[in-house]
Amino acid sequence: MTISSSLNASVAGLASNATRLASISDNIANSATYGYKRAVTDFHSMVISSGRGTYSAGGVRTTNTRLIDQRGSLVATGNATDLAVRGRGMLPVTPEASVANGENPMLLTTTGSFRPDEQGFLRSPAGLILMGWPATVDGAVPTFPRDAVDGLEPIKINSNQFAGEATTRVDLAVNLPATSTEAASITGAETLSIEYFDNLGKSANLEINFTPTVPATGASNEWTMTVADSASGGAVVGEYTLTFDDTRGGGGTLLAVADVSGGPYDAATGTFSVNVAGGPMDITIGTPGTSTGLTQLSDAFAPVAISKNGTPVGSLTSIEVDPNGFVRASFDIGINRVLYQIPLVDVSHVNGLESLDQQTYRVTPNSGSFFLWDASDGPTGDIVGFAREESTTDVAGELTQLIQTQRAYSSNAKVIQTVDEMLQETTNIKR
Repeated sequence: MTISSSLNASVAGLASNATRLASISDNIANSATYGYKRAVTDFHSMVISSGRGTYSAGGVRTTNTRLIDQRGSLVATGNATDLAVRGRGMLPVTPEASVANGENPMLLTTTGSFRPDEQGFLRSPAGLILMGWPATVDGAVPTFPRDAVDGLEPIKINSNQFAGEATTRVDLAVNLPATSTEAASITGAETLSIEYFDNLGKSANLEINFTPTVPATGASNEWTMTVADSASGGAVVGEYTLTFDDTRGGGGTLLAVADVSGGPYDAATGTFSVNVAGGPMDITIGTPGTSTGLTQLSDAFAPVAISKNGTPVGSLTSIEVDPNGFVRASFDIGINRVLYQIPLVDVSHVNGLESLDQQTYRVTPNSGSFFLWDASDGPTGDIVGFAREESTTDVAGELTQLIQTQRAYSSNAKVIQTVDEMLQETTNIKR
């Protein structure tokens, strides 16, 4: 009966508008929730075939969709590990409870406020732990699968950790007095002590002696350079004969270097290697014919510049995440180290992800398979520290839809009231 179909259609209308009201209420309630993606309710008509000359109302049904692909505005914060994704990628996280059980299922989120907890894990107030690929001791990140979670692990920061860097390179720029290699010179050897740090961060010294060759007549322009290592008990680890040019065009520059002991001198780089207690160390003294490195001029011994790598042991001071997703630890000795790399996850159908609590999402067959990209590479965008992503809810727009929904609900209720009155009139015919 046509009048009955009108009643059923209006009942469906009431239910559909109630569903839309629920999504609007959810959106408004989460208008201040960081990372919230608003939900939308779409209406779809239902057509029921009827006989010729009659019409039967089919009613309406709804589908609800969460617009995960929409991104909110980024706002600045004061925490270095407040993170937001600027692009379509998503951060890999795992529930705190899963980590406690030894499992690391991957969930996705677009923003989060992560701080080290009592165990050192970077955890959000909701209990989500950030995941990344661990770096090796030298800060390099190995190659991990891009289509699997193998290799991803909860990021753990030891706030009491120490770090130091061994000295593996020393660059010397020293002037030797030309007068010391002349006949009858009594100047003697020149000594230079250079501190370095071994593999355990301990301090040691290289004792470098420059002994001039004093001829009977004229000038030899020759020196014997010895390198001794205090960590090796003062043993000589390298000895070299240095000859300097005295011509007008290249006067004072290195002419030749002869190896007596230690690693061979490379004229192309101006470097030789000696074995100290902790391993090989490269010492650069300059290339022949150039004024960098060792020179022999005038009558003054002058260490012009000594540069080296390596640092003593230092304490952790801060943690930051750069746009490429590298988690860097800074130490009070002025160095920083890469501890982890956070990839960005991408799927082909973002809105097909399963929505979970705490603005997290799970990969489903509807979303398609996932791929782990390097941040700032590919289609996923980059990672922004000191930032959070705001809710995508537009309160003004939601209130407008709220008015429309209220009117539509009232109209459907009015139809039901009208149908009831018509049925009452039909019943009154018998009277």
